[in-house]
Amino acid sequence: MEFKGSVFIKLLLLLHFFSVLCASQDFDFFYFVQQWPGSYCDTQKSCCYPTKGKPAADFGIHGLWPNYNDGKYPSNCDPNNPFDPSGISDLTSSLESNWPTLACPSGDGIEFWTHEWDIHGTCSESVLKQHDYFEAALNLKQKANLLQALTSAGIQADGQSYSLSEIKGAIEGAIGFTPFIECNVDSSGNSQLYQVYLCVNTSGSDFIECPVFPRGKCGSDIEFPSF
Repeated sequence: MEFKGSVFIKLLLLLHFFSVLCASQDFDFFYFVQQWPGSYCDTQKSCCYPTKGKPAADFGIHGLWPNYNDGKYPSNCDPNNPFDPSGISDLTSSLESNWPTLACPSGDGIEFWTHEWDIHGTCSESVLKQHDYFEAALNLKQKANLLQALTSAGIQADGQSYSLSEIKGAIEGAIGFTPFIECNVDSSGNSQLYQVYLCVNTSGSDFIECPVFPRGKCGSDIEFPSF
């Protein structure tokens, strides 16, 4: 019995080792997604400004999403570790500016950040704890100044149409990596620049070339609405 017991303990330790190993390798890369508020609001659904007022006319963070190389992604990985606003109190002001909510009814951002942490952030907690996760997203936004990249290339948020290749080229030229551009449809049914996806390594620190792009496509010419 003593021999069997020691074997059993060794098996448990081995299983624990592999569970830790799997936890540290539970995704392949991140999508870092920013959205243009003018396109979020210029739809039939419209939008509501945050309780602190209209955000700046700049791209806002939508999320930092763990993904697999086959295009699938994990979600809701740790219901026992819910979002805790007090854990990011030092980041709240920056999150309000750079990760604002536009959903209706108006909110302070807590519901949005809770959603992103619970669904996506918990799937990266083997690498990034809650504070690290949100701080990583804020740092990535500083590295990827999309509005500056576009305006420097003569692409203005003026309601005019620009070619998809122009937009992708401007972002790739400024950041050094190929973006994925997502479009949505305005209240008149026109295709418009909505979200920009960039890929990030598993530490959440640096951009990489995307192993796979999301599904979906834009037309050859898309509007860049004002906000």
